[in-house]
Amino acid sequence: MTFRRHAIYYAPRAGEFADFAASWLGWDPVSGREVPHPDLPLDVEAITATPRKYGFHGTIKAPFVALPGLEDGIAALAARLAPVSLGPLHLHRIGGFLALTPEVNPEALAAEVVRALDPFRAPMTPEDRARRKPERLSERQRELLDAWGYPYVMEEFRFHLTLTGNDAPPEVEKVLEPMLARVQPNPFVIEDLCLFGEAEDGRFHLIHRYALTG
Repeated sequence: MTFRRHAIYYAPRAGEFADFAASWLGWDPVSGREVPHPDLPLDVEAITATPRKYGFHGTIKAPFVALPGLEDGIAALAARLAPVSLGPLHLHRIGGFLALTPEVNPEALAAEVVRALDPFRAPMTPEDRARRKPERLSERQRELLDAWGYPYVMEEFRFHLTLTGNDAPPEVEKVLEPMLARVQPNPFVIEDLCLFGEAEDGRFHLIHRYALTG
């Protein structure tokens, strides 16, 4: 399969949390197939339409056009980084969408990944920059965009696991909270760097999982 962009994400290992997340969003990036939504008194398909194509994930390095050597670079990086325990996850509304956020923000881990893998990122094109709507960003965010290809890195980074699109109705939280309580890990630990690829149809697939063994 040919991928037009790559990204470094957190994705849960096989288990109840991964199974629930794939069903909730309706897309399993591991198998590369659609998954039936849970039978709930909600329009889950509509609520999850925006995040579905990405699969359940937490961004560590946002999508970019990759240069040769990326996979070797990730392998070397994962061999020197240790897993990071971030405490429990909490369901929060960020703007209009719902996401899980950890008690501890893994800013240091994300910054190291962004720096170490940036040599494998193709330069940002003017079109790419325009898509980030720099006119809506702060001065610091524009500096980060130009330096690293994405504005929400370094001190602007906030790790989250997106569950809905914008304007999720209030009743979604009441439905999600007890379901998540049964499956989400505690403590939440980032154990791998997951290389994802964006296919021509816009869907993201898990290409390889690199265990953090440092």
